[in-house]
Amino acid sequence: MTTESFTFSVNKTDGAARNGEIRMPRGVIRTPAFMPVGTAATVKAMYPDQVKALGADVVLGNTYHLMLRPGAERVARLGGLHQFMNWPYPILTDSGGFQVMSLSALRKIDETGVTFQSHIDGSTHVLTPERSIEIQGLLGSDIQMQLDECVKLPCSDEVAEKAMRLSLRWAERCRVAFGEQPGKAMFGIVQGGAVERLRIESARELAALGLKGYAIGGLAVGEPQDVMLRMIETVEPHMPREKPRYLMGVGTPDDIVEAVRRGVDMFDCVMPTRAGRHGQVFTRHGRMNLRNARFAEDVRPLDPESKCSASNTYSRAYLHHLVRSNEILGMMLLTWNNLAYYQELMAGLRKAIAEGRLDDYIGEVKEGWARGERDSKAEIGQHADNVAMGAEG
Repeated sequence: MTTESFTFSVNKTDGAARNGEIRMPRGVIRTPAFMPVGTAATVKAMYPDQVKALGADVVLGNTYHLMLRPGAERVARLGGLHQFMNWPYPILTDSGGFQVMSLSALRKIDETGVTFQSHIDGSTHVLTPERSIEIQGLLGSDIQMQLDECVKLPCSDEVAEKAMRLSLRWAERCRVAFGEQPGKAMFGIVQGGAVERLRIESARELAALGLKGYAIGGLAVGEPQDVMLRMIETVEPHMPREKPRYLMGVGTPDDIVEAVRRGVDMFDCVMPTRAGRHGQVFTRHGRMNLRNARFAEDVRPLDPESKCSASNTYSRAYLHHLVRSNEILGMMLLTWNNLAYYQELMAGLRKAIAEGRLDDYIGEVKEGWARGERDSKAEIGQHADNVAMGAEG
């Protein structure tokens, strides 16, 4: 059941974890939610109907990439991003700030915004808070992110503080530019590096703006997991409980379950799609690299208990062959498996929170990963023995 406005409700809690729903005109987002990344208006190696069938309620598009190619104005002329990419459900667009930091060889940041050179052709562009919101409006996304300055960790307290305060000023400018858009939302982004006092100040100042949702940014950029989790624990008490919380760019299955345990509602990451294109899979038994020779004659599927055809039908030997041969089908099947696993994990987390057994569920998930790792080490040892025996023979 959709609604003409943007609403968020928490149905059940288990400790800090929340089972909830975001409702908006284009659909309902069940939380905790994982958003597949469709950076350039496509979730790489997947059909849109496949992505939806796996359980995704929302996908992510990127302002930086889409403004450079094909251009926000062109997408608007073609009916908006939903029609352009054949995804009629909710879309979240990030502001482009992270990509400016990570992809642009030359950039200059000042109070006005960011001047940068395109990684595609070297052309110069200016991205201000107002222009970021304008681009996201032209794309027609349902959830839009403020422009922020994201710094790499580790960094000095001074660098983190300067970026945090600039991001706060930009958040206010984005709020004004966004205005009132019924059925849509703009989220602010908590910054502050790995400095607790800065994170708290950022969360409090953003909460005072009365936005419809809040993200935690500037994490999963090189810091250890314990630092990331400590920052989540630091800001969680200062984030409005009646608003959705989004941890940007995270991450591994272990990062996700631990962040859910600490009260995060939304996630996105390129990891499952990027890993799938490079021969790596995520399963209930942990992570596997299908490039490894030990899979060359392994007739087992990736996971016979999975509902995903890519996971329960094709042998590891065949997938190994596809990966080693650089066949496109291999990239497609492994990406399909990975996104299926991520969505199965999110469904399991939602169910566990609803039943009040989140800790037990996470324990079972982690034991599955650990058991798979033990089995994998044993298989590697056996494969090495077989190779040695063959060499001796």
